[in-house]
Amino acid sequence: MRARVLRQWFGGRWSLTARLAMASALLSLLVGGVFSYLILAIAGMRDAATLDRYSQRTLASAYDLERIVIDLEAGGRGYLLTGDEAFLVPWTAARDRFEPQADELRRLSARYSPQEERADKITRDGRAYITQYSDPLVRDVRQDLVSVTTPALAEEGKRRVEALRADFNDFVRFEQKRAAERSERSHEAARRAVFVAIGGAVGSILLITGFSGYLTRRVVRPMRRVSLMAGEVTRGNLNVRLRETGKAEIGHLERSMNIMARSLKRNRDELIASRARIAAAGDAARRRIERDLHDGTQQRLVALGLELRLAEDDVPRDQTALRRRLSGLANQATDVVQELRELSRGIHPAILTRSGIVSAITALARRSSLPVETDLQVDHRLPERTEVAIYYVVSEALTNAAKHAHASCVRITLTATDGEVHLTVHDDGIGGADPACGSGLIGLRDRVEAVGGTVEIRSPPGDGTTLRVCVPTR
Repeated sequence: MRARVLRQWFGGRWSLTARLAMASALLSLLVGGVFSYLILAIAGMRDAATLDRYSQRTLASAYDLERIVIDLEAGGRGYLLTGDEAFLVPWTAARDRFEPQADELRRLSARYSPQEERADKITRDGRAYITQYSDPLVRDVRQDLVSVTTPALAEEGKRRVEALRADFNDFVRFEQKRAAERSERSHEAARRAVFVAIGGAVGSILLITGFSGYLTRRVVRPMRRVSLMAGEVTRGNLNVRLRETGKAEIGHLERSMNIMARSLKRNRDELIASRARIAAAGDAARRRIERDLHDGTQQRLVALGLELRLAEDDVPRDQTALRRRLSGLANQATDVVQELRELSRGIHPAILTRSGIVSAITALARRSSLPVETDLQVDHRLPERTEVAIYYVVSEALTNAAKHAHASCVRITLTATDGEVHLTVHDDGIGGADPACGSGLIGLRDRVEAVGGTVEIRSPPGDGTTLRVCVPTR
């Protein structure tokens, strides 16, 4: 039975709540048992102290009664030998005090029958001494001093007093023996109480230390790991996992946290993949529209403009109005072609497809209404989706700097390392940009995160805006 309980305890079948309850019950039993024993021991020692005080009163009463008997014997003997009435003063006082003191001794001895019997014997022998010897002695001495002073009479008095003193000695020895036994028992109980208190304290310390270690190992440390994991998940790191070493509720929590992290990572990966597909589809659609405009509509408009110029040349010189009309139509066709080129560039820049991100950013800088400084340290073509994402980030940043930031200068830095591209766009405008308030920043974040990148925006009021982008190239 004990082995099965221990296997359940250490094997993890019992819940953490049950283990806490069991440890609390053990500690409560230990502390309660120790305190109960100490309370009983203290009560026993208090009772022993009370009995000791009672015993001291009993002994004091016995000593007082013995002194009364001695005063009776001394007064009577002195009166017998000298006939001086002065000896009768203490004798009379002792005789008057005998009965009250004897009653007090019997009352104090009533709790223990052997002592009560001894007290009764002392009282009987004392009364017999007074009535049968001391009183007749004093009376006879008063009548005839010479006739009663015989050795036999003195010997009888001595014998009676010795017998009474023997009774007193027996009473005192027995009472002292009882007091010594009680004192020994009290001292033994005190020693046991000390040992129990020390054992209880040591046991409590060991139990508390062991339980604290168990809580630290099984609860505090796992909860700290769970807290650290939660912080990592909050910061976006969904690859972190817990070692599922906990038992009972803690183990269930660790498994739940790992399941949650895996589920979040799967959902995030699916979301990123979906956003990437949407962004790729949009880019492909824009490229197709740009290509169709360039290869179809734009070429037809160019051809139409050329036909209008040829028609203008075929018109006779004297038909000035018609020539002017055809020239205006040709100019309008040229303007439409130019506007169509600008429109197709906004849909998807052809220079990005032909020459790459460095040329595309350089073209954006030249067309910007603000002075733009560039530091483009990329010597090779990047993946297409990476170039598209960076291009639109730069385009949107330049637009925001001109429209909202009231900047006077913009600096663009682009570097490519092994597996990542880092872009920084900084303006010296008024700052205070907030992605939650629009300004195209939300769309930029979505586009960058769609290709697995990250966006960091720092825009303190009055200190410009800095946009940092990191995009993986693999």
